[in-house]
Amino acid sequence: MTTKVLIDTDPGIDDALALTLAHAADGIELVGVTTVGGNVDLEHTTGNARKLREYLGFRDVPIAAGSPGALLRRKERAADVHGATGLGDAVLPDAELPLDGRHAADFIIDTLAAHPGEVTLVAIGPLTNVALAVRKEPRVVEWARDIVIMGGSYTRGNHTPAAEFNIVADPEAAAIVFDAGWTVTMIGLDLTHQARAGASVLERVRGLGRLADELVVPCLTFYGSKHPDGPAVHDVCAVAHVLSPGLLDCVPARVDVETTGRFTTGMTVTDFAAPEPNALVATGIDVPAFWDLVVDAYAKAARDLA
Repeated sequence: MTTKVLIDTDPGIDDALALTLAHAADGIELVGVTTVGGNVDLEHTTGNARKLREYLGFRDVPIAAGSPGALLRRKERAADVHGATGLGDAVLPDAELPLDGRHAADFIIDTLAAHPGEVTLVAIGPLTNVALAVRKEPRVVEWARDIVIMGGSYTRGNHTPAAEFNIVADPEAAAIVFDAGWTVTMIGLDLTHQARAGASVLERVRGLGRLADELVVPCLTFYGSKHPDGPAVHDVCAVAHVLSPGLLDCVPARVDVETTGRFTTGMTVTDFAAPEPNALVATGIDVPAFWDLVVDAYAKAARDLA
């Protein structure tokens, strides 16, 4: 069975690795990519998405640029983690194919409206574009087959002690998305930190030719320079969940986003005992099966490049 997927993203090292999985895996039909300012500025996240489209070969997939920053707040960036332009030590050829002319929020609305009940929205950056789409056309909540986000945490954060980066980068947008009336699958740090690309994973991907040499290994080694036990490939987990929902254990919960706390802004306050949950929160992952799925897909992408 193939699932139509629209990815809203801010590439970003793990975003690039997630797009690679979405492109290569047999179970996904990638119907669009939208970009948002996040890990780095919008010009770089959009440029990286365009480069990846041509490098990997999903040339027929439209890309639409969206919001450069948060709805109400100053920019939050993570160039120290992803590199100045977002892809660490990976250097890809410049892109030639143009962008879709629509704003990302309009692209999301139009795509979901054209395929009601068929498209899973996978948001792996700040949620600004998705919030704008919800505010402009509330029916997207009904039209989406599912919404899966990489963001949040039910314990502690990474950008601040309380908050994960994608949420704290635009907490007001995140609050809109969680309160919109759909069930959000939240794949947060508690889950993604279980899926680290340690030495054994690097060894498995090193033999994948150009894809390894030019993209995957430079990304992972740059990313891993701050994580001696191996970097967590956060966004890849969200795409893997769409491909194989049985990989992850998800628990119903009520998630509210803190927008006014002095020290806790961006915190995803998670109540697993709430009588009216609005989310499915990922808590566990079959790590060996996850890496088998990812490496197999990367091997297919590597063969296509060759």
